[in-house]
Amino acid sequence: MFLILKSSIKVFYPLSHILANKRYNFTHILIYHKEFSLKYEKIDLLGIVLLLTAMLTWASSFIALKSAIGPIGPMTVVFGRMVISSLCFLFFIKSFMKLHFTKTDIKYILLMTAFEPCLYFIFEAKAMQYTTASQAGMITSMMPLMTAFAASFVLKEYLSKRVVAGSLLAVIGAVWLSLSAQSSENAINPLLGNTLEFLAMICGAWYAIAIRYLSKRFSALFLTAAQGFVGAIFFFPLAIWEYNTLEMHVTIESLWWVAYLGVVVTLGGYGMFNLALSRIEASRASVFVNLIPVFTVILAYLFLGEVLKPTEIIASGVILCGVAISQMPSFKRKIKIIL
Repeated sequence: MFLILKSSIKVFYPLSHILANKRYNFTHILIYHKEFSLKYEKIDLLGIVLLLTAMLTWASSFIALKSAIGPIGPMTVVFGRMVISSLCFLFFIKSFMKLHFTKTDIKYILLMTAFEPCLYFIFEAKAMQYTTASQAGMITSMMPLMTAFAASFVLKEYLSKRVVAGSLLAVIGAVWLSLSAQSSENAINPLLGNTLEFLAMICGAWYAIAIRYLSKRFSALFLTAAQGFVGAIFFFPLAIWEYNTLEMHVTIESLWWVAYLGVVVTLGGYGMFNLALSRIEASRASVFVNLIPVFTVILAYLFLGEVLKPTEIIASGVILCGVAISQMPSFKRKIKIIL
């Protein structure tokens, strides 16, 4: 005689096996429930598309920054970028005035804008004066791990082995790509420049944490606008100081690059990234930052005529694999004993 057990997978146990167990008598009904279930995590395709587009946009900012910072001072470039992006949000000011803020909201907004754009762009703009774009791309690959561990500590987000493994693989690929990438820029002081870029990545990681909280209460449009307005105010005195102390040669091309940074990179890139963070965990979204070196090399090939070496193509594939691993749906084997 067999007892048919209730389970997602039908299992049969001999009744004699149950009766032989002295823990139970005939007054009990024993149900040994051994359940194997697959819990699939949803893949947010829209969020992934937004992240991919944002990374492509940000990758182009390295070329734009290098081109604009030459004739114009770095703080002036960032100030112009913030002003242009702010002007795009003037139409929405009335709707922003209707929002209600708590003390916690204000604290996180201040933290968000302090980390990025303020501190982040100070470090990155100065870094681009001392290091190459490829070396800066190598440093940006450190951000995902910083964000993943920070999100685990602050936001209590689950840090799976899969995310860590994907991040580490993407870091390896990004380092490999950056070391093998061909660059035409001269690095005046790579150690100083890479250190500044590393500080920028720390700011970027904590920015992602602040955005993760704020995106639950405010739209990506408002958060991007807040960055633009605060950034314009913050960088205004720095731009004035640069104007009075540095010799600048403003050209039409440099102005176009500033406009591109303000509209496409700041407005478009950050808008898409902020929206994506409202749909995808910060620890996972940050892994996509490792695509920036890949996209930078591709853009350099398309617009600057730089030829990709076989090692650079392989390294790009390693980064893509790391990002893919971190985004794979997980399944858990769960065993329950129900009496």
